[in-house]
Amino acid sequence: MTATGPGGRPLDRITLTGLRVRGRHGVLAAERELGQEFVVDAVLWLDASEAARADDVTRTVHYGELAETLAEIVAGPPVDLIETLAYRLAQACVRRDRVARAVVTVHKPAAPIPLVFADVAVTVTLPRDGGDAATTAEAGG
Repeated sequence: MTATGPGGRPLDRITLTGLRVRGRHGVLAAERELGQEFVVDAVLWLDASEAARADDVTRTVHYGELAETLAEIVAGPPVDLIETLAYRLAQACVRRDRVARAVVTVHKPAAPIPLVFADVAVTVTLPRDGGDAATTAEAGG
């Protein structure tokens, strides 16, 4: 997926992969009580050319601050669905200056599924304009 900016120029990407945070999300009472590790991947599309020219972190998205914000959301108040969590994380991403689009994947590797599986993940794509998010869910086996 490629996003374009004004004039059709392809936008740049900042990617944060594998952010591990303990949270208490899920439908089951045990998930709320015991909690589990969630893994977050975020891709932000933006024009990074101004930051690159000026070599200035204030003209881009500071990925350390982004990671802290996303971690606070995951560790914060619980929700039933990882779809809800992914959407909230994507909203936090597109609220940042310069971000045109965000794609956030929330992995729930310890989901309470009584079968052997590698991962369960939900991915949300959200444009800055606040349009409807596109959501996909995947389960690996």
